[in-house]
Amino acid sequence: MSSETGREAADTVKPRVVLGVSAGIAAYKACELLRLFTESGHDVRVVPTREALRFVGAPTWAALSGNPVAAEVWDDVHEVPHVRIGQEADLVVVAPATADLLAKAACGLAGDLLTNTLLTARCPVVFAPAMHTEMWEHPATRANVATLRERGSLVIDPAVGRLTGADTGKGRLPDPREIFEVCRAVLAGHPLDLTGRHIVVSAGGTREALDPVRFLGNRSSGLQGYALARAAVARGAKVTLVSANVALDDPAGASVVRVESARDMREAVLGLYGVADAIVMAAAVADFRPSARSDSKIKKTSGEPDPIFLTKNPDILAELGARRRAEAHEGFGPVIVGFAAETHDILANGKAKLERKGCDLLVVNEVGENLAFGTPDNAAVILSSDGTSTEVHRGPKEALAHVVLDLVGARLV
Repeated sequence: MSSETGREAADTVKPRVVLGVSAGIAAYKACELLRLFTESGHDVRVVPTREALRFVGAPTWAALSGNPVAAEVWDDVHEVPHVRIGQEADLVVVAPATADLLAKAACGLAGDLLTNTLLTARCPVVFAPAMHTEMWEHPATRANVATLRERGSLVIDPAVGRLTGADTGKGRLPDPREIFEVCRAVLAGHPLDLTGRHIVVSAGGTREALDPVRFLGNRSSGLQGYALARAAVARGAKVTLVSANVALDDPAGASVVRVESARDMREAVLGLYGVADAIVMAAAVADFRPSARSDSKIKKTSGEPDPIFLTKNPDILAELGARRRAEAHEGFGPVIVGFAAETHDILANGKAKLERKGCDLLVVNEVGENLAFGTPDNAAVILSSDGTSTEVHRGPKEALAHVVLDLVGARLV
């Protein structure tokens, strides 16, 4: 084989993913996660527990993955699957991960093929728990999760929503597409350098009510803020996402606080100041709001409409910077990251804003038609309070998110 042929063969090697499935009702959702992996070019081996096969049978997993399926160490013993599968994997993801599976993994038990695979894996391991709220909040489960995280596994917090039966609460399996996005970031090699850190991210665009029907708003889609939240989860952080008026699925592993107006966002963000290691203000916060809000819909008349008078909204970023400066003598204060959307004089306006707001980092990007708002890509210059700058060329918003978090992480050491 020529060297060129060898390189071509190497280029076609698919990332090897082990999808572990434990015995929860959410096992059927793992079929969608499997489809996302296979359609994006991954070689997936499904390893269910024996109880999980009561929810989704082996023929389904084999047909969707194109690989054989086994739950016991006694199947195909000559291939030593209990060792080989974990050794050869580039990623192991368990979805859903039940309380029972988390307990077995934390204790190092090896009673079936999946738990053996977890013990032999030397690649990144991601757990996506799903269970009833009481199980997730039980001290035993919390201790098991802490143990797994201390050992370097990524355990994604479950979502809040409808559970089995009529129950609702925290414990729902996150959307499979969101789990997939976290796994993609892990496979890309991003470190778990934010484990134990609490990152607060704001996203979306605030709305300022004019009457019960109309509002003043902006064109922010929330895509960049949501990319930041996903990236922080993938790097091990506890993430609180303060979200204003978006039409996006909740990022897997993030706690979402929904707000509408600038004053709502101020209350939510400042309320998290004392527990945050970093606050990333990616939201487009309205500078102004109507001075008066009509309690009824403003009717169209034959004459000209009355003028709308505006008043200033609170400057959340400046308030964060001022609070941090005031408490600097106490040796505590989160890293503060601002965003500046500019249409002209990008760097000059960005440098002036960085100094005025008192933040550590300012992400400056040009906005306009087909730029930044609502697009999947972005470009920016990240200005630092120490006078340095980092240019990020146009690319996926996830890429910019990880550069921002690289710079945040360097300040948290």
